Amino acid sequence: MWPAAVLIVLFFVAALSEARLKSPTSDEPPHIAAGLSYFVSHEIFRANPQHPPLLKEMAALSLMAAGVRWPNTPDANYLIKGDDPMRIFGLAWPIGDQLIWQNGPDRTLLWARLPMILTGALLGVVVLLWTRQLFGAIAAAGAVLVFALDPTVLAHTQFVTTDVGAATFALLTLFAVWNYMRRPTKLRLALSGLALGAALTAKFSNLFLLPILGLLMLAALRWPMETAKRPTVRSLAIALAAMGATAFVFVQATYFFPGDLMMYEKCARMVNADHNPDYVMFLAGETRHHFPTYFLYAYLLKEPIAAIVLAGVGLVALARTRQVAMLTKLFLLVPPAVFFLSVSAMADNLGVRYLIPTLAFTYVLAGLGVATLIQAGGKARWAAAGLCAWLAIAAVGIYPDHLSYFNEAACVLTEPSRIGFDGGTRCGTEWLEDSNVDWGQGFKQLKWWLDRNAPGQRIKLAYTTSFAPEAYGINCEHLQMVDLAKEPEPGLYVVSAHLVARTPALTRAADWLRFTKPVAIVGHALYVYDIRR
Repeated sequence: MWPAAVLIVLFFVAALSEARLKSPTSDEPPHIAAGLSYFVSHEIFRANPQHPPLLKEMAALSLMAAGVRWPNTPDANYLIKGDDPMRIFGLAWPIGDQLIWQNGPDRTLLWARLPMILTGALLGVVVLLWTRQLFGAIAAAGAVLVFALDPTVLAHTQFVTTDVGAATFALLTLFAVWNYMRRPTKLRLALSGLALGAALTAKFSNLFLLPILGLLMLAALRWPMETAKRPTVRSLAIALAAMGATAFVFVQATYFFPGDLMMYEKCARMVNADHNPDYVMFLAGETRHHFPTYFLYAYLLKEPIAAIVLAGVGLVALARTRQVAMLTKLFLLVPPAVFFLSVSAMADNLGVRYLIPTLAFTYVLAGLGVATLIQAGGKARWAAAGLCAWLAIAAVGIYPDHLSYFNEAACVLTEPSRIGFDGGTRCGTEWLEDSNVDWGQGFKQLKWWLDRNAPGQRIKLAYTTSFAPEAYGINCEHLQMVDLAKEPEPGLYVVSAHLVARTPALTRAADWLRFTKPVAIVGHALYVYDIRR
């Protein structure tokens, strides 16, 4: 078990070291501001209500322990005391930017991100424990290896956002309920309810756990666990009610026991309230309001090919084996299927990060895949070793820029010469945009690059985050997408990979972004063009 534990520690160290190199992403300032505001106003619905509070509160507690306090400014005071909901709704971004800048970006982000990284490490622990219980030590080590080297989780566990936390507590809930179904005890029932409460307050999409648990409980009537007697409808109804009651108390606690017991439901109705309904999504050079196959493309392009292959081997092995109870198979297959289908049908096409709750189950399957190949012996064992080495190359080759990773399939059909140790990342902007390629995290790296290559030069910078690059000492002229659509004037341009992908798709006039070769790509996310006449 110790090799898997070492891998989780290395995951934590890698994520922490990477977090210290990155500037704020687009979604972090409002989450940071909102979390701190909750401990001042005790009213969750004021700031960022479209996301539940647990992870924001964890970041806020860490910041308060480090001495960061709520600012005394007119905007900050209005957010916690004002009466105009529309004005309050938009204040979290500027207040969050101000908090990060005035308290020092490095210090503020380190303390805010630390609980998120610990939550990501907890995901690795749950993967380890469940896979070991199911398939043994070899499978557990393989599952943790795939988890620890996954660029998607390495990238997003470091940010003050909800995706990794949602996956952690969703997997923990299903692991706890699975153990309860195997040997029902009051303690296991209570732990299941607490885990469910944490999942529901991590992200509203975890509400899908409620029908998932209902389906699994019904399945237990037909296929009971091999270690437990056949449950009755009454016993399962009592268990579900007890879990729900425990989760309800947990939810109310994270909302500071509001007078309105329906506060959680009212906030859930505000999901995507800040999204522009006219905004079009991008996939493979096309723009639409929604792509039904977007997340399938994202999975096949953003996950390492070796991880996909190992999960496929594990899926086949799980389907074929008779040593695993049917209900256990359903615990491993129904939740990721529901998560994937619900995201594909309902979520905005903004990033592979929405698939992280689904990916958590692929790690368990990949661990089974590793064990299956090793136990087969011969060439299969060498195949397992080769796939694991491929995973390591992918994780190391893209470090410290895991957010921008694409596997080799992104380039193999069009420009295979661009494949490198970072996979097909250099072709990523031809396929996807937004948090798949750049989320505003590269300003600190850009400052280092400018100091080495263009000291003192004023650049033309096009970016998408609200946080000001001047906080890192970057001397720049701010550009919008409309500016990129024009024929460029002479100068040094730095353009977010998000805009490199999106701008040409929206306007033919931006073809210079397609055909001008960048002199550098900073952090795999910021494209540098030296335009001369």
